[in-house]
Amino acid sequence: MENEIPEHCPGVQSEAAGKASTCDGCPNQKICASGEVTVEDPKIMVGIQERMLNVKHKILVLSGKGGVGKSTLTSMIARVFAQDLTKNVAVMDIDICGPSAPRIMGVEGETVHQSGSGWSPVYIGENLSVMSVGLLLASPDDAVIWRGPKKNGLIKQFLSEVDWGSLDYLLMDTPPGTSDEHLSIAQYMLPCQLTGAIIVTSPQEISLLDVRKEINFCRKVNIPIIGIVENMSWFVCPKCSKESEIFLATTGGARQMASEFNLPFLGQIPLDHRLTQACDEGIDFFEEYSDSATASAFIQLVKEIKAHIKE
Repeated sequence: MENEIPEHCPGVQSEAAGKASTCDGCPNQKICASGEVTVEDPKIMVGIQERMLNVKHKILVLSGKGGVGKSTLTSMIARVFAQDLTKNVAVMDIDICGPSAPRIMGVEGETVHQSGSGWSPVYIGENLSVMSVGLLLASPDDAVIWRGPKKNGLIKQFLSEVDWGSLDYLLMDTPPGTSDEHLSIAQYMLPCQLTGAIIVTSPQEISLLDVRKEINFCRKVNIPIIGIVENMSWFVCPKCSKESEIFLATTGGARQMASEFNLPFLGQIPLDHRLTQACDEGIDFFEEYSDSATASAFIQLVKEIKAHIKE
């Protein structure tokens, strides 16, 4: 049985973090008790805050469950934001052990350059850029086998040493769960007026079980939740055009869960084999399939996100 985050968590910034009786059984107790999440060089925090002053909307993309399409949604949302050429958009991939943003965004094999102002993110277009550990590896097949402190160090570098420039949207793709990367990004971003988190799930209860934990994590560490997105809601057969529910929403799906937690339901995205292929090939789905129902669903999703972040 998985350990639950305790109901009365003292929070990562508390002196009692990892030491209170309510911390017993929490999967993050050791890292909280070690002080790694509370003791930071003030200069680093100042550096992060200075970089983030030039970023208008700072958005986390979270999911308690792996395989729900979080990285795909992060990339597609970024591409829709970037269709407005007056806006500058970036993706920061902090899924350290499973970086997929370079492949999805079509920049696999590109090189990160360093200048006097810091690391330069890799640009997909004039107003869309990405930074990922996947761009720092010698080969995309290289495994990243790091413990928490090293992951934490790279996230700090991404936030304080990357020359993001002036951004309207910074989308941060995270790994599944509530672990080291999530504690680190919460610690560094909350003082920087984090806009909030978009939580991604698929319709079936096995996914919703873990997403409920992600919602509770956000509430315990004071991350605002922009809303919930349901991915892979239905599948349209490319041969007969018949709609099928591959992942059955036996308990009402994300819409019902959003209602239970009194959170905005941002929309549904279909399961589309063309989107999967576009991500594998690193091409712009919206250029190739602009008239598809999936493209329309993403555009509507971004409209909902803008409405809830008070654009």
